[in-house]
Amino acid sequence: MDRVNTLSAVQFVELFGPIYEHSPWIAQRAHAHAPFADMDAMLAAMRHELGQAADRERMALIRAHPELAQRMGVDPTLTSASATEQASAGLDRLTPDEFTTFRALNDAYAAKFGIPFIICVRRSDKDGILNGMRTRMENTPEAEQQAALREINKIAALRLADVLARLEQEP
Repeated sequence: MDRVNTLSAVQFVELFGPIYEHSPWIAQRAHAHAPFADMDAMLAAMRHELGQAADRERMALIRAHPELAQRMGVDPTLTSASATEQASAGLDRLTPDEFTTFRALNDAYAAKFGIPFIICVRRSDKDGILNGMRTRMENTPEAEQQAALREINKIAALRLADVLARLEQEP
């Protein structure tokens, strides 16, 4: 963490801005909490800033997430982190029937909630994701927004751990 704590605000945002999908403002605001004792303290600062954000900012973050299981090359905003995460759950290798099922569930979910379905795919698999989509369709819009933010924080924790591990390996 010594190295992280010596980063300028610009360097910090450059390195940690992608932790939350297309939302570098979270890292920018979290930098004000430095120095960080450890990864947990850094993650707590980021979560705090997300929690303090305006509703429109949180909704923009939710909407910045890609739809799951799109055919590769269809979404030009798909980050490399999201593509890798989806591949880890096998979403880049769907059968035609699986793709049709995902497409139908994504469409129904978006029609009901107006946001993409978000789940930490690195902690799941195709069946778990499909089950989550079906189960969470029963939520209220407010409950689903909170579920999406919880999943986003899980994704961010894994991404932060990845970035910090890469930093430790650098000379």
